[in-house]
Amino acid sequence: MKPRRYAYPSLYDPAPVCYVRHGMSDETKLPSGRLGRLVRLAEIGARTGTSLLLRRDGDDAAKRAAEVLGNLRGVAAKVGQMAGYIDGLVPEEHRDAYQRSMKSLLAAAPRSSPEAIRHLVEEELGAPLDRLFAEWDEKAIASASIGQVHRARTLEGAEVAVKVQHPGVAEAVEADLKNAGLLEGALSMMGTRKVGSAKMLEEVRARFREELDYTIEARRQIEFARVLEGDPKILIPTVDLDRSSRRVLTTQFVRGRTLDEAAALPERDRVELCRTLWRFVYKGTLVGEMFNADPHPGNYFFQDDGRVAFLDFGCVQTIPEKRRGVARKLHRAAIERDEATFAEAAKIMLETRGGDHEKRVLSYIRRAFEPQFSSPFRITRDYVASLVHHMREAGRETLKTGDTSFVPMPEGMLFMNRLQFGFYSVLARFDVEVDYAAEERSFMP
Repeated sequence: MKPRRYAYPSLYDPAPVCYVRHGMSDETKLPSGRLGRLVRLAEIGARTGTSLLLRRDGDDAAKRAAEVLGNLRGVAAKVGQMAGYIDGLVPEEHRDAYQRSMKSLLAAAPRSSPEAIRHLVEEELGAPLDRLFAEWDEKAIASASIGQVHRARTLEGAEVAVKVQHPGVAEAVEADLKNAGLLEGALSMMGTRKVGSAKMLEEVRARFREELDYTIEARRQIEFARVLEGDPKILIPTVDLDRSSRRVLTTQFVRGRTLDEAAALPERDRVELCRTLWRFVYKGTLVGEMFNADPHPGNYFFQDDGRVAFLDFGCVQTIPEKRRGVARKLHRAAIERDEATFAEAAKIMLETRGGDHEKRVLSYIRRAFEPQFSSPFRITRDYVASLVHHMREAGRETLKTGDTSFVPMPEGMLFMNRLQFGFYSVLARFDVEVDYAAEERSFMP
């Protein structure tokens, strides 16, 4: 039997060969100061933080961009991750090279030293490691932009995954959040660039800072489990609050298939997986009034019995109270194919005020809801790339014309774009036709 792979968080195999290929070691020094991080970005010509993703000077540049962004961790790595799995963000001719490089790099991301991790866990949880866990695997099974994950066993015998923050990563994140060019890159990938506002930048900073506090993530994970309780196909790992803190998060350990492995399953199985993924995202949004804005492929882990385990609740956006009813109205109109009601709800949702800007954003959001309007619908990589292109073109047109009808994105919509681009990119890997409208009817309040 093929051995199961670990999935915490979004990293599949240790793959030591990648360390040789990229010249890294397990304990690469994390540059946390603003100047040091700017120097590393400058190495790849990333003067604005997004130029590296748009360059057309060969696959080698794409590979180098992936390496530098991955090693920097923090927000820089998150920008690189988004470009690595969202279709349409990297020039088509270099997309595969970039995505392969980012994926292999992240699979072998530098780990923090066992000594540093042990010290941090004991400091955070207030006891020696052997009084906290009966077993502790010194070698991290995964490492991501903010933390790394260790397999352990509690004194009561439960197998758990312990996510521990990289020492120094908080300083690295703060340095990135002061880099306007890098944040511009994040804005660009979530749907706007230069037409954003200071308020939007603060929204980005707030979400990324929240990811540094695992107590917030623990509460959100518990809340998602409550909202989705009873769904036989959704598995949200239980949280061990007694062994969790601001920089340590202990949860149930799960195993299963990666996205790439699940995408090779028979068509019938892939359809069922897409239905489950859709329920998780949109029942959470329309019933739980919140959504997980980090739909990285590694945050989904596919079980032999058809269940999907959902990981990483660090970046969660609550739906503002004033838009909860209109969000449900928008989705209901789409599944009922009521174009007029949909357009009116979209205007309220996006707080438009007529003019050409309103026409452009309504055109975009209507296209983004095609899976509901045209259900059954096959979400493809080309379709996702067309959404990214459509959003970029709308922004360029606004800048070019100096459209006075322009209004900034309302609060929360920025991360909804991140969810939509990323989530649709995940669904596109399954390449199946699914009745998404019927799925929404099954839980619509």
